[in-house]
Amino acid sequence: MSDKLKRIRTRIDALDDRLIKLLSARARLAQRIGRLKEGALYRPEREAQVLRRVLKANRGPLPAGALARLYAEIMSACRALEDSLTVAYLGPQGTFSQEAVAKHFGSHAAAVPSASIDEVFRQVETGAVGFGVVPVENSTEGAIGRTLDLLLSTPAKICGEVMLPVRQCLMSRAGRLHGIRKVYSHAHSLAQCQQWLARNLPQAERIAVVSNGEAARLAARERGAAAIGPGIAASLYRLQLLARNIEDEAKNTTRFLVLAAHDAAPSGNDKTSLIMSARNVPGAMHGLLTPFAVNQVSMTRLESRPSRAGLWEYVFYVDIEGHQQDANVARALEELERKASFLKNLGSYPAAAA
Repeated sequence: MSDKLKRIRTRIDALDDRLIKLLSARARLAQRIGRLKEGALYRPEREAQVLRRVLKANRGPLPAGALARLYAEIMSACRALEDSLTVAYLGPQGTFSQEAVAKHFGSHAAAVPSASIDEVFRQVETGAVGFGVVPVENSTEGAIGRTLDLLLSTPAKICGEVMLPVRQCLMSRAGRLHGIRKVYSHAHSLAQCQQWLARNLPQAERIAVVSNGEAARLAARERGAAAIGPGIAASLYRLQLLARNIEDEAKNTTRFLVLAAHDAAPSGNDKTSLIMSARNVPGAMHGLLTPFAVNQVSMTRLESRPSRAGLWEYVFYVDIEGHQQDANVARALEELERKASFLKNLGSYPAAAA
């Protein structure tokens, strides 16, 4: 080993010693804050502020995503010194929903797999868990209808969002592509990997199942079978990764919502989600959108869905920039209350930082 290499490693060791002392000091301060807090252990607005400040200060070479994951783990470990958060997600284990929980809450949160999106909502509504994470839309496949339907009736609030890049992997008991006769996956994942499958496994039967975790479980039991899903599923079900990043769209991203009994306080960069419907009169839709324009509130999402209350009647799901406590947003919502035939505020929450 060269002297130069030894010197560099000695410097790394010294930095590690300093990091341990600094992390311990941070944890002790977090404990003091925990004792001063009244009730809520997790403050989404505060953690969002910390993460944004860290990412703004980053000058590399660590990429923003890696640094965000690192700090999520640091905050998760500090929270766990006081108590453990319970978070329900669409299971089983080995799904992108589980990855979204880990990205947002860190690995020290108690992640509870649920059999359906409905069950995630129920667990939050009954207080069985503190939080729930549900998919709401995918950049290539569109909205998750069941989540939108349940948001219409739930008393739960949105307190956060998670943007998860979808990195699809092919996994199998076998160590090579040759001999793969079946490919299991969720229907959305199969659709997202059509071109790769057509090029590399054109003869393999594609079988849609209820989740990517279930696909991995089936692939682990069958010779000649493979599964498509997140890399985490391979380790959980003892499968070999045959190919990574096989999705057709490199920027494919799923957006998840974090549900709780309450929403979040202002963080400085927030969103507010609404459900509304217009009266059946000429110009009604224009009237619904006017309060946003007049008060300079930017709308980031507008989606219509049948209301189920009557034939050809629709409700509109709207995301706007800003917190409901912001003066311009508050004015817009007050005007909207007078114009809409139905208005439900799903909550204000920090916009995803990374």
